Amino acid sequence: MNESIFAALMYKLLRNILFLFPAEAVHYFSMGLLKLACKIRPIKKMVVSSCTIHGFRLEKELFGLRFRNIIGLGAGFDKNAKYLAELESLGFGFVEIGTVTPLPQPGNDKPRLFRLPKDLALINRMGFNNDGARAVAERLRKWNTSHQPLATGHRMIIGGNIGKNKTTPNEEAWKDYEICFRELFDCVDYFVVNVSSPNTPGLRELQEKDALRKILSCLQNINKEQKFSKPLLLKIAPDLSTLQIDDVISLAREIKLDGLVATNTTISRDGLSRGSAVIGRQAGGLSGAPLKARSTEMIKYIHEKTNGTIPIIASGGIFNANDAKEKLAAGALMVQVWTGFVYEGPSIVKKILERL
Repeated sequence: MNESIFAALMYKLLRNILFLFPAEAVHYFSMGLLKLACKIRPIKKMVVSSCTIHGFRLEKELFGLRFRNIIGLGAGFDKNAKYLAELESLGFGFVEIGTVTPLPQPGNDKPRLFRLPKDLALINRMGFNNDGARAVAERLRKWNTSHQPLATGHRMIIGGNIGKNKTTPNEEAWKDYEICFRELFDCVDYFVVNVSSPNTPGLRELQEKDALRKILSCLQNINKEQKFSKPLLLKIAPDLSTLQIDDVISLAREIKLDGLVATNTTISRDGLSRGSAVIGRQAGGLSGAPLKARSTEMIKYIHEKTNGTIPIIASGGIFNANDAKEKLAAGALMVQVWTGFVYEGPSIVKKILERL
């Protein structure tokens, strides 16, 4: 039996068992188990062999950075930069840590992560639970100074997704983004400003043009003061109107953003099956297959509206190579997985790259 087929079958069996338990607890259990396994050299070697492929044709030059491949892991999976070595072993070309806030915060009350297996979806209302910018930065510095890439010339790129603390009023939000930007500046390869999560009260109001201009202008001014600037991207919600998208495009040009991440989770529940009705009523952001069409639609609109002048990282409903191809055809240059990783398992990167 083909190695990748065997791995997929084994993961499907394991997933059926893991899905019997609470989603957030399983997340930390699974990553803890992978971390432990990767400490054993023969097991790590087997994981790397099963999940990674290398090659010049897979590489991507973007934002002045060289990505070992175009498949990344979206923010929210490794909020505190605790699993970078393990995620690198699974073949990711880049990983976005966070969302990081200036001060540590516990996030929203549990349970706050829900599976909708019939729809290949998740609902989360995590609420930016993280260890705070200082602790995450220290962890990243240790990673940067001590880590050896798996293969020469194939360093995994790290993005920093930044946000505001729950208790910070919106009129002071720009200060939180500045603190995170300065704290993480020497630790990450690029930044993503998150004003589009539905799980922090009032956060999405910062997507309005004037509020967003204040945050992004502040960060770009700091960027210009540095010897070498860092790419600055904005993550947008799939629930924006066409007028709001046009405002984002206008602002991206004005502020000279390096790119957009499209999209975050949605507050919409359109298209969910009847079997997901009860869980679907949970508050939070919906991710996974139900988001795929809207995400692709927005990517296509932005790409056509800008003639491809604003680089786009696609996020939303990517489970396999066909999903990735759809996003690339719409105008994205790279893609991120998250919910697809949960449902498809640790070999998702290799399976997508083999078929691209």
